Amino acid sequence: MSTSRRFDRGHTDDLASFLTASPTPYHAVATAAERLEKAGFRQVAETDAWDGASGGKYVLRGGAIIAWYVPEGAAPATPFRIVGAHTDSPNLRVKPVPDTGAAGWRQIAVEIYGGTLLNTWLDRDLGLAGRLALRDGSTRLVNVDRPLLRVPQLAIHLDRQANDGLKLDRQRHMTPVWGLGEPREGDLVDFLAAESGLDACDIAGWDLMVHSVEPPAYLGRDRELLAGPRMDNLLSVHAGTAALIAAASAGNPPYVPVLAAFDHEENGSQSDTGADGPLLGSVLERSVLARGGGHEDRARAYAGTVCLSSDTGHAVHPNYSERHEPGHHPLPNGGPILKVNVNQRYATDGTGRAVFAAACERAGVPWQSFVSNNAVPCGTTIGPITAARHGIATVDIGVAILSMHSARELCGADDPFLLANALTAFLEA
Repeated sequence: MSTSRRFDRGHTDDLASFLTASPTPYHAVATAAERLEKAGFRQVAETDAWDGASGGKYVLRGGAIIAWYVPEGAAPATPFRIVGAHTDSPNLRVKPVPDTGAAGWRQIAVEIYGGTLLNTWLDRDLGLAGRLALRDGSTRLVNVDRPLLRVPQLAIHLDRQANDGLKLDRQRHMTPVWGLGEPREGDLVDFLAAESGLDACDIAGWDLMVHSVEPPAYLGRDRELLAGPRMDNLLSVHAGTAALIAAASAGNPPYVPVLAAFDHEENGSQSDTGADGPLLGSVLERSVLARGGGHEDRARAYAGTVCLSSDTGHAVHPNYSERHEPGHHPLPNGGPILKVNVNQRYATDGTGRAVFAAACERAGVPWQSFVSNNAVPCGTTIGPITAARHGIATVDIGVAILSMHSARELCGADDPFLLANALTAFLEA
């Protein structure tokens, strides 16, 4: 493998900082936007008229961000090179009437978001973060990043069969505690108002979720693994942001490089900020029109466009290797994985494989293949949605991890910067 890497272990250190700063999709896009701003990108509002000037630009909408770099002299029909990812992770989210309790305990009512591994949220110190909607129409990010909540597990003395198969009722058993006494309407809003320097009457709504406050950490005898929250899929958002900045600083690429990080992938992507919504298509089309193009230019640009849908995948599990396809055992630190499913749960085909392999070769990055065991249902990504909705050639890739959808996941410590190198080579090609 080539030693001329643009990212090193310092990239993984930076990923740990990114994960900590991004407990929610809203914080993730704000953190990405801050990095883009420092690299010379500027935010454009969807309500404003756009110009065709060269340079880096980005749009924020809720928990989604679309960022792109227009090379000097780019023609309207210049194709795009897109890195797609998502900002959301399975977790517990606060209900509209949050203040509840039982048997002398004060609790917070939560709803289960996405395909959460419920047991991983038990007996864990949890913070609370998200956004507050204010009566003046603005929003305010909030992050209580300290032990505040806990979902207590029942002692084994009261459930002697717990180790024979834990059964958790999503409604009754997953409500976190945060104090003693009788619940009082307005408790949570009052608390968050004080934390945010607001009056409680200013808060009209919220999108709040819990997160583990345990920071990311290197793991293992040789510190060759990284444990942390929300790797699915902030690992890809972080790598994509770094790759876009690197591509923009490298000169004039032959394509318009794009980062598209969507919300709501974990529950189907059907929202105004999800991959199945109009956001990406709107931004790409407006970029073409702003450079003086029309319908024909947009069609030509899309025809030459390729998207790498980057999302975490499954490393072979040493304790459950029979659940994996015998001929495909991706390992941490083996480089990014190419995801294949002939039933279109992933969008990769042979030509997409060639594009990805070429990018990895240019970057000097090893890569691996992933395909599911025929007897085990395959998950899916934003890849097939992007391909079908926009008619864009799409390739599904990612980093192999363990404990996917856990409150705390595990990846190889080298893989984040290997992915970033591959994505940079793809965007610059």
